[in-house]
Amino acid sequence: LRTHQWCFILFNVLLFHVLLFGADLLEEYFLRSLPLSYTDAKTLEIRERARKLDIDPLKANLSYTISSSATCSDQEIFLLILVCSSPENRTRRNVIRQTWGNVTDARGYAVLTLFALGKPASVTTQLEINEESQKHRDIIEGSFIDSPEMQTQKMLMAVEWTVTFCPHARYILKTEDDMFVGISSLAGYLLSLTQLEDIYIGKVIHQGVPNRDPKSPGFVPIHQYPEEFYPDYCDGSAFVMSQDVARKVYMAIKEVPLTVPPDIFVGICAKKAGITPIHSSRFSGEKHISYNRCCYKFIFTSSNMKEDELFKDWKETSDGKDCSL
Repeated sequence: LRTHQWCFILFNVLLFHVLLFGADLLEEYFLRSLPLSYTDAKTLEIRERARKLDIDPLKANLSYTISSSATCSDQEIFLLILVCSSPENRTRRNVIRQTWGNVTDARGYAVLTLFALGKPASVTTQLEINEESQKHRDIIEGSFIDSPEMQTQKMLMAVEWTVTFCPHARYILKTEDDMFVGISSLAGYLLSLTQLEDIYIGKVIHQGVPNRDPKSPGFVPIHQYPEEFYPDYCDGSAFVMSQDVARKVYMAIKEVPLTVPPDIFVGICAKKAGITPIHSSRFSGEKHISYNRCCYKFIFTSSNMKEDELFKDWKETSDGKDCSL
């Protein structure tokens, strides 16, 4: 190759790495929102109540029953992964169990994956879920009927279960059953954090607009949320909370209407507790990222994964081979 061709190749290699890592550097040093100042009395009250939360009464007075054999057994969990799933999606749950959901250790730290769902309308499906739960011991099931309108209730259930039955989980990843999750890269990122509290990380949505169409399933009446925009929040396909954030969100739940979508619900609760979301472009949001082995070893999530695609991509990215230039 001639000199100018070598220069062209070198330029493209450098450009690739600038694009790959530059976004995170910008987020780290320029795009991160300033922390809120806790001068509001209500915010201070929520944070103080979260700090003093006694979980023993919660176990005896849950607002709905949890039919599940899943448990953290008071063990120290570094990353608890809660996968929101529909009762009928048994095949998807099995695919996750055989791929990234089978990871129980990341860089020497414990990882636990559980599935959160509501009750099915079908008795037959409920019997199948009972069998699935006994076999895998990883199902959290609320007493409400699972439906598109009850997804915020499912989010509330997941937060309440985490605070009550898994209080020693350092971080909680909430995600969906059609996602690829790069557990190793996510664990490495979380281990690198110097901030230990108020961790609420994902693809941040800025100035989301409430749905004011009465005919739409996601309709939010003005009397329930009068503001023009939602506060910044993390896209619901995947986001991470630290344990203290889960407690603060739980303490703020009564202040927020259940009519808003689940990810926005968490965002509003977080704002009321004085928590600012942190953006990372390594969360895909609702986008599917075209497969590339080194790219998938770097990102945290990719959405809309087909089952056969997830098997293939997981096998290739978990082979232990490093990525060269």
